[in-house]
Amino acid sequence: MLGPLEAWHDHALVPLGDQQQRFILVVLLLHANKPLTAERLTEIVWAGNPERKNLVRGYINKLRKAFRDAGDVEIETTATGYLLRVSEDQLDHHRFDRLRAEAQQAQRDGNQRRAIELFRAAVDLWRGDFLEDIDIDRVGGTDVVSPHDSYFDTVGDLAELELSAGDHRSARDRLRRLVGKDPARQRLAELLMRALLANGDRVEAIRVFNSTAHALAELGMEPGSVLRNIAARAERGEPASSLPSRPGGFTGRSAELETIETAAAHGRRAVWVSGAPGVGKTGLAVEAAHRLRARFPDGQFLVRLNGFTPNVPPMTVGDALTQLLRELGVPAEQIPASVGRKVSLYQTELYGTRTMVVLDNAASAEQVLALLPEAPGCFAIVTSRRVGEPDTGEQLRLTPLPPDDAVSLFGALTGPLRVRGRAADVLAVVRRCGYLPMPIRLVAALFRRHDRWPLDHLLRLLEESGPWHADTDDVAGAAAVRVSYQQLGEDQQRMFRFLGHVPGPHLTVAGAAALADRALGQARLVLDELHEVCLLEELAPERYLMLDPLKEFAAAEPPVTPSEHADAVRRLLDFYLVTLADATSVAYPFERGRLPEVHRACPVARTFDNADDAIAWIAAERDNLVAAIRYAAAHELPEHCWRLAVLIWRYFHTTSQFEDWIETMELARRIVSADPGNARGQAHVLLRLATAHNRLGKLTEALDLAGQALTRWTRLGDARGEAATLCAIAIPTMELGRHNEAIKHFQVALERYEEVGDLRGQAHALSNLAYLNELHGRLDTALRQHRAAAPILREIGHVQALAHVLNNLGSVRRKLGFLTEALADHREAHQLAGEVGDNCVVAYALTNIGNVHRAAGQLVEAERYQARATAVARDVHDADLQTQLFRDRGATARAKGDQAGALRLYRSALDLATSTGNRTHRAHAEHGVARALHALGRHEDATTHWETAERELVALDLPEANDVEAERAALTCACSPAG
Repeated sequence: MLGPLEAWHDHALVPLGDQQQRFILVVLLLHANKPLTAERLTEIVWAGNPERKNLVRGYINKLRKAFRDAGDVEIETTATGYLLRVSEDQLDHHRFDRLRAEAQQAQRDGNQRRAIELFRAAVDLWRGDFLEDIDIDRVGGTDVVSPHDSYFDTVGDLAELELSAGDHRSARDRLRRLVGKDPARQRLAELLMRALLANGDRVEAIRVFNSTAHALAELGMEPGSVLRNIAARAERGEPASSLPSRPGGFTGRSAELETIETAAAHGRRAVWVSGAPGVGKTGLAVEAAHRLRARFPDGQFLVRLNGFTPNVPPMTVGDALTQLLRELGVPAEQIPASVGRKVSLYQTELYGTRTMVVLDNAASAEQVLALLPEAPGCFAIVTSRRVGEPDTGEQLRLTPLPPDDAVSLFGALTGPLRVRGRAADVLAVVRRCGYLPMPIRLVAALFRRHDRWPLDHLLRLLEESGPWHADTDDVAGAAAVRVSYQQLGEDQQRMFRFLGHVPGPHLTVAGAAALADRALGQARLVLDELHEVCLLEELAPERYLMLDPLKEFAAAEPPVTPSEHADAVRRLLDFYLVTLADATSVAYPFERGRLPEVHRACPVARTFDNADDAIAWIAAERDNLVAAIRYAAAHELPEHCWRLAVLIWRYFHTTSQFEDWIETMELARRIVSADPGNARGQAHVLLRLATAHNRLGKLTEALDLAGQALTRWTRLGDARGEAATLCAIAIPTMELGRHNEAIKHFQVALERYEEVGDLRGQAHALSNLAYLNELHGRLDTALRQHRAAAPILREIGHVQALAHVLNNLGSVRRKLGFLTEALADHREAHQLAGEVGDNCVVAYALTNIGNVHRAAGQLVEAERYQARATAVARDVHDADLQTQLFRDRGATARAKGDQAGALRLYRSALDLATSTGNRTHRAHAEHGVARALHALGRHEDATTHWETAERELVALDLPEANDVEAERAALTCACSPAG
């Protein structure tokens, strides 16, 4: 039955008669081992023709003759009708169900090979579509339950196992046929793309994605996140991996590696590796991760959580999620601001993939719980000095290496010739190292470097070395570090000491040159020598990391002069400040006139020729820059603190990194507030803090902060700062419904911008004035102002702001009835926003395109574009955008006649507008709710919303107030004012 209807006996086809007879047989098969009356058979096969009942007996007799040679198939005549007696295993669809269930059980039992065999046997039973040559309407119609979905599920389950086992070609060949017939089945398309990528066929994988995306679009749907992730991987090439190189000469730990590999093979969520400093937790995790790479082909990532890193606070959960989302390919501007939404996006990105995450140096279970993958097929390895909790995965506690393994490790790292016949001395060396991998590696690197040293000389140095510091519990490990340190040259020792005080998690060659006050070439040589003796790890080209135990040792070394360490870190902060100033001015040229002056100097500071390089540097140094701001705030370095915070705010703004934005600005605010004479620093910080609160929908707080900033700019006589702050005051004022007041602020800001010749500021003020004029129905004025702003922005090359203006211009043109021109504006805005990666403006453009289509009566297109806008905006933290999307989608649902859908969307807009205090959005949302309730006949419920909408629109002096009044007056139900 899984294909054309066929019966076989002794390897020969059994004739089943004409089509009517086959219908009778199929009905009996679908009710196998259950009696059916002749009347019921007639009703199913010949609905509406009860006289055909007389034909049933003849067909039954013919079928009995067809099956007479089969002793295990019989059609009985019972008191209640006819009964086809047959074992379920003789029916292929029942055999399919049995094999599938057995395969699933084998999978649960961990017997992957057996599960694959059983799934393949089940899938191979299918010769085509279920009963493909039978008219289903003649054998039961909708009562016939097709096993098609089970078949597709089974093919998917089999493909998952085959991909896990490395048999991607079998999965590819089987899936190709199915996806070709039905490309809209996303799961099968995802699996086929994975199989194609495993076979190196990126081009075909992208073709499959395009075909599936087209098929889904015809259904009014968007590809899911898993499908998009795989397509992005196909476009990028090799799967992303941030694993460092595997540790050379890795020795022993076979039982521990087996524990981790077994946990990964059996679908465990995570393994938590704990142990003392230097015991080799990170080395084990990295070695295990490399061994498991084939099992997790969709990405392998390492996040250093800095749980016990000196001078560096533990990485926040939000920052860790941001790093993971970036490495998973999520653009920075699409990463949400809140931790909760980051967690949701992170788990969504992992779903449907086989991804491994190494979470190194965790401070606690709380730091990693949100980072542990929930998606089946994904896996995490956690390392920490502390023991994990029951819900953080399987526990693995590392102890020092067994003596034999420690000896083997030392021999592998130094070479067998130098230690041949010296087993006792080697044992003494590794004993002095406490049998810990990290000290053994340090001592082995030192021994390699001094190829004339005998082992007893090395051993004597270890025995003479003093303790790490007085309260250490790891005298053996400290001895190894101290001996390595004592063999360094003066420059190397100096750099090593300085590295113990670096506020960030890692450091570039240029940063190290600034830290040590050396030329780039000298710094590069010193770092290379420290790396050679295993006192530094190379995180990436020109970027180094010091392991925590080593950083603790370096930080404990006494300075040569009292201010040595503080001076070194201040030079590093100068490097960050001077380089960030150049990067910001190149990346955001329209900001140059608003940037604070930097009076520091740094001979090794970087300069940039293009925006891409500048933004890439800021992104790479983000963690170090935030750490530098924290350090400056804690060590009373106000100039570094507030200037760094103000310089990086635009990057945080465009990438919606609100946690870092707010934290760094609050640190800067605290430190500048302590200096009453630093009005300029206070003005800068308060202004950027106000913008952050406005983006978050905290309008009252934004207004208060901007008001404080304005007082300071005015006192300073800074017209440019005053103008920017007036705009920052006008925007929340406008959203709170005080439109006339907002217009005055924008007009004064425009005058100030004209005084100082700030073109970008002029365009910004003009565009906002145009938006307010549009709200109040002064469309010709709005059109003129938008058209004046757009050329200015084109001239100065501010693409992001131009896209904003074009969106607003298109909205005005749509209201004026110029739909073709409006569509062109929104499409250009969409293109420009996409070029600069601003998903907020992309979403506005898409919903506006939908609004134009709705105005033209093209409701299907309107709905499609607004669904795309919603998908794009899902992870953009902008309250105004989200409210607008609810309103626009509500209007489209209402136009389609979907009043229940419109009510749901308008209520969502109303809730959001109420929470942020945006009165304009709230008034329009109230109107939408009232209309939807009226259309649904819920007139009593609608009345309050009609009244609130009308009252708010009148208070805001918006032209829609007259429209609502006239609309209500024309009603004859309880919604009418006279009702």
